[in-house]
Amino acid sequence: PLAGSFGFNTDILATNPINLSVVIGVLIFFGKGVLSDLLDNRKQRILKTIRNSEELREAAIEQLEKARDRLRKVEMEADRYRVNGYSEIEREKSNLINSIYTTLEQLENYKNETIRFEQERVIHQARQRVFQQALQGALGTLNSCLNNELHLRTISANIGIFWTMKERK
Repeated sequence: PLAGSFGFNTDILATNPINLSVVIGVLIFFGKGVLSDLLDNRKQRILKTIRNSEELREAAIEQLEKARDRLRKVEMEADRYRVNGYSEIEREKSNLINSIYTTLEQLENYKNETIRFEQERVIHQARQRVFQQALQGALGTLNSCLNNELHLRTISANIGIFWTMKERK
């Protein structure tokens, strides 16, 4: 009577292990290929991702080495510029100091020439003033001491000396 009808078997101990073994058997038989394909695809994607990561890592390492090489070159170039810059600065500094010493020497020479010129000018002016004062004093003395007669005799004596000198020549 039970064979002709469809129903639920409530005996858990009798139905579950059989049902489970049948379901698991069917799943293994039909699902094995699908599950295997899914796992193979997943495995291939993981391996591909690992290979890509390795390639990217190698490329990154190569770029890092190139960057380090460039950095070393740039540092060497900077050191060379720094050394050349310092030597250029020192050279300019010594040229500037030499130029300043030369300028100071020229200024000292100009100063000494100016002082010498001013001394000569002052001495010349003093001589002229002394000569003028001596001449004025002599003229004053002569004018006060000479009268007309003495003056005429002095002129006549000088004319005589002049004629005598002329005759000798």
